[in-house]
Amino acid sequence: MSRSLNKAILIGNVGGDPEIRTVGSGTRVAQFSLATSRNWTDQSGAKQEKTEWHRCVVWNSARGSGLADVVEKYVKKGEKIYVEGEIEYRQWQDKDGQTRYTTEIKVKELMLLGGRMGGGGDEMDGPPRRPPVQARPKSAAAPTAGKEEFGDFPGALEDEDDDLPF
Repeated sequence: MSRSLNKAILIGNVGGDPEIRTVGSGTRVAQFSLATSRNWTDQSGAKQEKTEWHRCVVWNSARGSGLADVVEKYVKKGEKIYVEGEIEYRQWQDKDGQTRYTTEIKVKELMLLGGRMGGGGDEMDGPPRRPPVQARPKSAAAPTAGKEEFGDFPGALEDEDDDLPF
């Protein structure tokens, strides 16, 4: 049996505040650009960087998922985000009769990763989105098998009273 997969996973920075609109059926859609960059050193030893821009489209689903509403409320220019979705190629005729093409990421999942807060300042401006994880001093750590391999990693194996069924 042969299967196929169309999946894009991107982590990058939002290039501008998202555009939010409502289409004829009343469904809301959000669009924004996402920049991903890669760095390398060329043969002469010079640092190089290349940025790719991705057009992301987020729809509120028929199942009631308000992902476009989440984008409108929380996603701002400069935010670092994770998106997962499908690559979609479209073509259409513009008002001059020219055939136009576009490639989009049809976003199915989105996660805010932090970075620039409120689209303006750096991480030190304003309140954090979630409380920072703080490491316990080594002297306060209970001797637990395997815990020493994580050293001072914040939050590593600290919550022994979790609700996991295994």
